[in-house]
Amino acid sequence: QVQLVESGGGLVQPGGSLTLSCAASGFTFSSYAMSWYRQAPGKQRDLVALIDSYGRTVYADSVKGRFTISRDNVKNTVYLQMNSLKPEDTAVYYCYCNLGLGGVRWGQGTQVTVSS
Repeated sequence: QVQLVESGGGLVQPGGSLTLSCAASGFTFSSYAMSWYRQAPGKQRDLVALIDSYGRTVYADSVKGRFTISRDNVKNTVYLQMNSLKPEDTAVYYCYCNLGLGGVRWGQGTQVTVSS
């Protein structure tokens, strides 16, 4: 019953902003770190940002200063606020959680396209 459902992707112009959401259910959300990954065509899936159960964050160098990961433990939702978007940010973005002995879970992915 563990589920991660992403939303908020779409087409945006360079320099624009977009916010992704990941709604989680089926586990004790507040106890686990949550992450965003992205994968462009023909490339590997890379970590974009992570937020742990204490609210501490980690970012890929390519998005530092532009993206912000946050979480709402009441709504069981993790967000990725993306500002100053560049064409190279174009990818499918995935929500991820490592549940330890409970295994790992991936969302279905949401497409972000940055283009004029």
